[in-house]
Amino acid sequence: MNMIQSAKDQIVELTKRAYTAAAAEGLLPEGVEAPVPVEIPKDTANGDYTTTFCLAAAKAMKKSPREVAQLLIGQMRLDGTYFTGVEVAGPGFLNFRLGDKWYADVLDAVETCGAAYGRGSALKGQKIMVEYVSANPTGPMHMGNARGGVLGDTLASVLDWNGADVEREFYVNDAGNQIEKFAKSIEARYLQLIQGEDAVEFPEDGYQGEDIKDLARAFRDEHGDTYLNADVARRHADMARFGLDRNLPKMKNDLERYGITFDTWFFESSLHESGYVADTVKALTDAGWTYERDGALWLKTADIIRDNLVKAGKKREDVDKLDLKDDVLRRANGFYTYFAADIAYHRNKFAVRGFDKVIDVWGADHHGHVARLKGSLDALGLDGTNRLDIVLMQLVKLVRDGEAVRMSKRTGKAISLSDLLDEIPVDACRWFFNTKPDTQMEFDLGLAVREDSENPVYYVQYAHARICNLIKTLAEEGYTIKKEVDISLADSEQERDLIKALAAFPEELRMAARDYDPSYINRYLVSLAGTFHRFYNACRIKGEADDVIAVRLKLAEATRRVLRNGLDILGVTAPEKM
Repeated sequence: MNMIQSAKDQIVELTKRAYTAAAAEGLLPEGVEAPVPVEIPKDTANGDYTTTFCLAAAKAMKKSPREVAQLLIGQMRLDGTYFTGVEVAGPGFLNFRLGDKWYADVLDAVETCGAAYGRGSALKGQKIMVEYVSANPTGPMHMGNARGGVLGDTLASVLDWNGADVEREFYVNDAGNQIEKFAKSIEARYLQLIQGEDAVEFPEDGYQGEDIKDLARAFRDEHGDTYLNADVARRHADMARFGLDRNLPKMKNDLERYGITFDTWFFESSLHESGYVADTVKALTDAGWTYERDGALWLKTADIIRDNLVKAGKKREDVDKLDLKDDVLRRANGFYTYFAADIAYHRNKFAVRGFDKVIDVWGADHHGHVARLKGSLDALGLDGTNRLDIVLMQLVKLVRDGEAVRMSKRTGKAISLSDLLDEIPVDACRWFFNTKPDTQMEFDLGLAVREDSENPVYYVQYAHARICNLIKTLAEEGYTIKKEVDISLADSEQERDLIKALAAFPEELRMAARDYDPSYINRYLVSLAGTFHRFYNACRIKGEADDVIAVRLKLAEATRRVLRNGLDILGVTAPEKM
C-alpha cells in the first residue's frame, strides 16, 4: 500500500469536490478544467502536502488564485480524511496538514503487509526479461561482471516488487570467434606441454591467462597425448567443449556465492544449431533490409537508424550528415557474425518467448550497439525502439587507501569476481556495486570492510540489529508489539518524520523501477536508518509510560520490517545482532 499516493489521491478528490460544491453555489464558474498536481513541499513547516490547482485554474475562473483558494477551503470537508487542516499559502497554494489517521494507517499498512510491504501493481501484467552479466565463458568474471550482476539482479527484484512477471537470464556466448580463439589457446598450451614451449607458437590474439594453462593441463591429464595428431577441427571442438564444461560451473558457483541465480541460461549455439540465426537473416532479407557486397550479406543499418531518427522528430538534413555505417550479417565465408546472432537472440525473446519488455544491462563501451540492435528489431516489426531497453553501466575503479588497485594480493593477477569475494563480504559487494548505473564508481576496499557509520551497509545493518535487540530486551520485560496503539502519543517531530519515512518506501520502489535505478533503495535505507537513529536518541522508550512504550515499540518494529524488506531487495542480509 502506497500511503503517500493515497494521501495525494485524497487531496485530488477533496479539491475537485470543493470546486464542484463552490460552482454549484455560484461562487465559482462551472466547467473549468485544470490539473490538481500534489507535491510534498521541501519545507513542511506550513503543510505536509500542497497543490497548485488554484494557480492553474484562477485565470479561467477570472479570480485571483488566493481568492479561489479561500472559496475552496470554505467547501472543504475534512472529517474522516487523512487531513486535519488546509490553508492558503503564498500566491495561492493549498497546503494540507496530515492527521493521526494517516500516521496510524501507515503503521497498520506495514504491520498488515509485513514482508510484502512496498509491493505495488504498477507493472502488473507485464512479462519482463532482464538479461545481465552474460560474461564471456572463456575466462574468469571481472569487475564489470561484478557490477552488472548486482545491478541486473537488484533491478529484477525491483521490477518484481512493482508487480511485473520477471525472468532473469544469462546469455552464454558459446559460439563464434571468441570460442574458436578459446580452443586455439587451449590447443597451443596443450601442444606446448607435450612438445615444449619453444616448439609451439602461441596465437598472437590468444587468451593469455593462467586459467588457459590450467585447462590445457587438465585436458592432457584426461586425454594424454591422444589429441596430438587429431583432426584440427575435432581437436578445437573437443577442447572448446572441455573448457566450457569446466568454466560454466565455476561461473555459476561464483554467481551463487554472490547471491545471484538465473532462471535461464540461454546458449548462443542453440540459435545456430536450430537455424534460427539463418531464419532471422532471411526475415530481414525478405523485408528488403539487406544487400550483398564482396560476397558478404549486409544489413542496411544506416537506413534503419536514419528512418528511426526522422520518426523521432529529427530533421532529415541533420540525420543525413551523420556518419552511419551498415553491418555485415553473413561473411563471405558463409559464417554469421555475432551481430546476426544477437539480432536473432533478441528476436527470440520477443517473437518466440513473448516478453513484453526486455532489459539488457551492458557496459558503457557497448553504447554504439544500442541503436543498431533496436533498429534491427524495428526492421523485423518487433518495435525494438520501445520494447528493448538498455541499461549502460560505467566502469568500476577499485581503490585502497586512495590508491588504484588492479592486482589481487593472493594471485598476483587482475582481480576477478572470485578474488574480490575472497577479500570483501558479499553484503558489502552487493551494496557498493548497486550504485547509479550511469556514473563511474570507485569501490573503496578499505571502506567496504569497516565496521562504523562511515560504511553505509554497516550503518543500515546496525540499525536493523539495534531494533532487534531493543525488541528482544523489551520482550524480556513483558512488552510485546500491540495491534492497537494511541498514535496521538507519537507527536514529536522525530516520530512523525520516521512514520513519513516508512510511508516513502513504496514510492521509492516505484521510482527505482521507473528509472531502472535500483540504487534508490540504497539511498532510501541510509536515510531511513538515520531517521530511526534520530528518533531513538530523542524519544526514550524504556522507562516511559506503558502506552508510550507501546506506540514507540510499534514504530521501531515497523522500521525493522521496512529495513529488512529493503535489504532483501538488495540481496543483503539483515542481521539480528552485530
